[in-house]
Amino acid sequence: MSIIAKKIGNREYAYLVVREGKRVIHKYLGAMDNPDVVKLVADREAATTVPKNISYLFWDTKREGIHLKRNARYIIERVLDYGNIDALAWLQRVYPVQVIINVLSLSRNISEKSRNFWKIWFGVLDA
Repeated sequence: MSIIAKKIGNREYAYLVVREGKRVIHKYLGAMDNPDVVKLVADREAATTVPKNISYLFWDTKREGIHLKRNARYIIERVLDYGNIDALAWLQRVYPVQVIINVLSLSRNISEKSRNFWKIWFGVLDA
């Protein structure tokens, strides 16, 4: 899924582009000068890169060099071990909760203190 802007005449319009099998579907979102559409586009862009307000978590890496899909485990580990509630909110917008729980369960890089906290937070019970 992505959002594209099309210029028709003097105005720009936003469309959500979704691939369903071999078909590409464009869903009309509205005019680009609509505040709701502007917010939607900004939220979508925020979910494709690491925001500046949590870049301190990645002190050993350039923020622009972090790929959200390839580096998912690294990102989730850092946010769970060192992040705050804003970082967690962003993390949950980007990754499904089940992916976060899987990383939480399998990672050796998250401290035991953080692991125990997040297990309680997400309601993960050990068998």
